[in-house]
Amino acid sequence: MTKTFLETPCVIIDAQQTQRNVNTMAATISSTDAKLRPHAKTHKLPSVAHQQLQAGASGITVAKISEAEVMAEGGIRDIFVAYPLVTASKIERAAALSKSIRLITAVDSLEGARLLAATATAQGVTLETRLEIDTGLRRTGAAMTNAVALAQQIHNLAGLHLTGIYTFRGALLDGRPTRDLEQAGREEGEMMVKLVEEMRAAGLNIADVSVGSTPTAVFAAQVKGVTEVRPGTYVYQDRMQAALGVCAIEDCAGSVLVTVVSRPSPDLVVIDGGSKTFATDVQPNSEPARLIGFGHVIGAPDAILERLSEEHGMLRVAPDCSWQVGDQLRIIPNHICSTVNLHNQVIWQDGDQYIAVPVLARGKLE
Repeated sequence: MTKTFLETPCVIIDAQQTQRNVNTMAATISSTDAKLRPHAKTHKLPSVAHQQLQAGASGITVAKISEAEVMAEGGIRDIFVAYPLVTASKIERAAALSKSIRLITAVDSLEGARLLAATATAQGVTLETRLEIDTGLRRTGAAMTNAVALAQQIHNLAGLHLTGIYTFRGALLDGRPTRDLEQAGREEGEMMVKLVEEMRAAGLNIADVSVGSTPTAVFAAQVKGVTEVRPGTYVYQDRMQAALGVCAIEDCAGSVLVTVVSRPSPDLVVIDGGSKTFATDVQPNSEPARLIGFGHVIGAPDAILERLSEEHGMLRVAPDCSWQVGDQLRIIPNHICSTVNLHNQVIWQDGDQYIAVPVLARGKLE
């Protein structure tokens, strides 16, 4: 239980633990032949991206061109937008940004590549691009069976320079969620390396093979031929990563400070954080983590944040629980990335110092 002057609910980020997480991943990947290009979706802060670069990252990854613009304005000069840009306005913004920084774009279809190429040509630029491959998640990404032919077609388009392939697979093995992160990471890396070898045999000069999420990056980076990994969550870690064995719960730098607003019955505590505060995309009991509830209550792991409405969080507690109205708790969310995106600011904690930091790339959906 924590007593502070802070208004709740709010996200608190432990600055020292964040730096330890940054350093640990950087040191681990530096022992392989792969480069580290962290995904900024977790922190959404140019200042944290600079920490990652200073620790050895080669660049950063984002999902939207608006995020890339925020990061570039914050001084980041090497950015991969790992998401297909298919509307003229977004491609025009990418073309403009590519004139001042290294910007890598993404495609997963010939139609999308033609749109990207046409706008790039009209803007008088050549866009560096990577082809996304679906390695089993069934999200975006070209099918592996026709990826070589598609890469050849993209290679022939004026306005584009195809330099790599990439994928996002997560904790998946043989098409199913898994806790065997080592095998999942190695399989992901080997699938992509095999594919790039086929592309090179077909005469394509593909340099980059980019893979890996926080659960799998360490293992995928060890596969010979993988050139880059893109973990994101590791910077703060969260309850899901702890449950998967990626980190200890003590390694989680992000938590949500909440206040008890009601104690209507001995087994029920109501807090001032609901679905507008805690991300709900990682549902309880879902594979592979099978988490119980929506967060880990620090100091009281048996308390279960089992229900959320917009403004209320309902905790099931033991009848002898001593929490009263006005008490404050800290809860590590299941998924820190989406939780941070719900908040306009985070509270940066360094020892006993608390500083409000605007989440500059928060809500950048376009």
